[in-house]
Amino acid sequence: MIYSNFHTHSLYSDGKAEMKEYCNKAIELGFHSLGFSDHAPVKLDNSFSIPFEKLTEYFQEVKLMKETYQGKLNIFTSLEADFIPEVSYDFDFFRNQADMDYMIGSIHLVYNKTNERMWFIDGGDQQVWDKGLTEIFDGDIKKGVQCFYEQNMQMIEEQNPEVVGHLDKIKMHNKERLFSTNDKWYTDLVEACLTSMKKYDAILEVNTRGLYKGRCKELFPSPEIALMAQKMGIPILLSSDAHHPDELNGAYDSVIDTLKATGIKELVEYSHTGWKSNILV
Repeated sequence: MIYSNFHTHSLYSDGKAEMKEYCNKAIELGFHSLGFSDHAPVKLDNSFSIPFEKLTEYFQEVKLMKETYQGKLNIFTSLEADFIPEVSYDFDFFRNQADMDYMIGSIHLVYNKTNERMWFIDGGDQQVWDKGLTEIFDGDIKKGVQCFYEQNMQMIEEQNPEVVGHLDKIKMHNKERLFSTNDKWYTDLVEACLTSMKKYDAILEVNTRGLYKGRCKELFPSPEIALMAQKMGIPILLSSDAHHPDELNGAYDSVIDTLKATGIKELVEYSHTGWKSNILV
């Protein structure tokens, strides 16, 4: 069992509870570690990220949680930062704001450089995904997916996130309607992205949120992609992307069984001495 979660959202961004509620729940679950990774501010109006004027307060609150729960729970400082070419902050901007333990880099908005518009691929509304594809990429799914993976690779190469979040989330609202994740053009993009991750020493997050929220029948990324990453020597981190304390270990048991059956042999966790591996038995 993995007794940690390093992808957690509180009321500072789009989470549903205060930090102390997550800490108390983590202790109840027998966790030894918890990382707070609220959505970093972005340069556009939104309802999901930390307001810029609250960023210092966010870091202070995480520090307070570290002090309050010292000896009971290891707490780590992070942000989940969006990368949008020509729009988002450089990740080093946030690294310079506080002594962060790690950063998660994720793509939620796919930027079309041709028309300078963004396709929102997250959330629970498939119609928003479909409408965005039609309006921003003229319904060209290959072009939209290619931009998604190219944006991931640009993020990895330019921003150097320690963790790449929910790598293949682009598939969430596709549901095998417009493309298959087995198509060669798609697997070639995935492999190119993993190659970039390997080159820049990035960690692959296996994100369980799509499963326990019922938004996708597969993990982000799929076990097959995780196995490909393992064979390339890319470390794998299991996270639940919790937006409520009750989600801290969402689908962990079944997912670990799935990963083991697929051939995944170890997962990493963060500690006070850095990233360390746990062998799955």
